[in-house]
Amino acid sequence: MDLVALTEYLVKSIASVPDMVSVKQFDGDENTVTIQVIVDEKDMGIVIGKGGATANAIRTLVQAAAYVNQMGRVRVNIDSF
Repeated sequence: MDLVALTEYLVKSIASVPDMVSVKQFDGDENTVTIQVIVDEKDMGIVIGKGGATANAIRTLVQAAAYVNQMGRVRVNIDSF
């Protein structure tokens, strides 16, 4: 499973402007992958959620997919334009 495609699907599903969502993968040291999610400024509140609950749920799902596919550690960073 492609972690970028999964993350993009999850974020675009909840964003009000899905065309402005950008997801990129950066390889870090050894077994670490960083996924950078950039959304429109209007969608930051929606993507992060109350108390960060939605962002934590996205991170949990992506990390679980990486664990099941034995892909190592994954970090998901969310930022806006």
